[in-house]
Amino acid sequence: MKKRVLNTGRLSLENLKAKPVRTACLVVTAAVLAFTIFGGSILALNLRQGLAAMTRRFGADLMVVPAGSSEKAQSILLRGAAGYFYFDAAIAGRIARTEGIACASPQFFLTSLSESCCDAMVQLIAYDPETDFVIQPWMAEKYNRTVEDGQIVAGSRIAIRPDGTIRLLGHTYPVAARLSRSASGLDTSVFMTMNTMRLLIGRARVEGYGFLASQEREMSRGAVSVVLAKAGPPASPARLAQIIGRENAGVDVVVSQSIFSGISETLAGLTAYIHLFSIVLWVLALIVLAAVFSGSIHERKKEFAVLRILGATRGKLAGMVLGESVMAGIAGGAAGIILAGTVIFPFSTLISERLELPYLDAPLPSIIPLVLGSLFLSVLAGSLAPLYSAIRISKAETYYTMREGE
Repeated sequence: MKKRVLNTGRLSLENLKAKPVRTACLVVTAAVLAFTIFGGSILALNLRQGLAAMTRRFGADLMVVPAGSSEKAQSILLRGAAGYFYFDAAIAGRIARTEGIACASPQFFLTSLSESCCDAMVQLIAYDPETDFVIQPWMAEKYNRTVEDGQIVAGSRIAIRPDGTIRLLGHTYPVAARLSRSASGLDTSVFMTMNTMRLLIGRARVEGYGFLASQEREMSRGAVSVVLAKAGPPASPARLAQIIGRENAGVDVVVSQSIFSGISETLAGLTAYIHLFSIVLWVLALIVLAAVFSGSIHERKKEFAVLRILGATRGKLAGMVLGESVMAGIAGGAAGIILAGTVIFPFSTLISERLELPYLDAPLPSIIPLVLGSLFLSVLAGSLAPLYSAIRISKAETYYTMREGE
């Protein structure tokens, strides 16, 4: 018969196996704690990643749109909502000549297309390759050649056919590049040059898509939907917005920093609530675990007395109790982290849509510290909870414990 050394670790493990209900309570409590801490932390991190990506990708300090269209423009930018509006293209030249503006570039929005005529419901955005400073630098990360007329650039969440094309208004267009994630509405948009937009609208007219007649008229007269502008180094975007609004009638000027500041404040409030909830839950878990261990220690007093008679030291008894809590904390913490991961990572797109906030999955190197930290906090709660009970049992007198109840 094989002999097994009955050390502190094995005693702890056997005790956990012998009391499945108590063990399940400890593991579930630790799992709920780890699920909340890790889930909340990864959500907060992904939201911060999304805001950083959106700020970096947008690239413009000012967004000039027709009067009354600023809310629509922000919806297109942030949520990929359908929208279109137009004003005179001459505005782009006037903005570019404004003192303090380093560069300005127009864009043309086409009505969002339904899935009945296209591979997907998308927002079409045309840019001017001669002046663009937003789309082309973003695209250059993956595609170092010029986008030819007739080609399109797809946002990260646009479905592309296996042959590298996408069908729009009855015609197929080759995809020159797919942009990296921006955590914004631009991920569900399709980009093209102004010439490609004219080509697309002309083909759509031939195919009988009459609803584009108004957009074709706007395109033919040189209208644009928005002018993006970048401020020079010493200039204040807010001050430039006032100047542009004063010198150009019929326009709204949106300062991008104000958009991102508003989102940042929302994220800060949400993150604060997540952290506060995690702290409260950690304290509650500590109290629950302490109560479970206190009741368990009281029931097991004679068991500990027998172990003392058999030669177990007071320190070994305390170590056995702490070992049980650590094992339960590790098992529950790991289970909670895995469960949180299976809930959050596969449904990141849905979470982003529900929150209506920029949301971008963090890279693995940023996630690993959160995993380790969540596991540590779960184990720490499990280790602190039985501390008082372990000290109390280690001080108990064996003789009086054995005679208790007689």
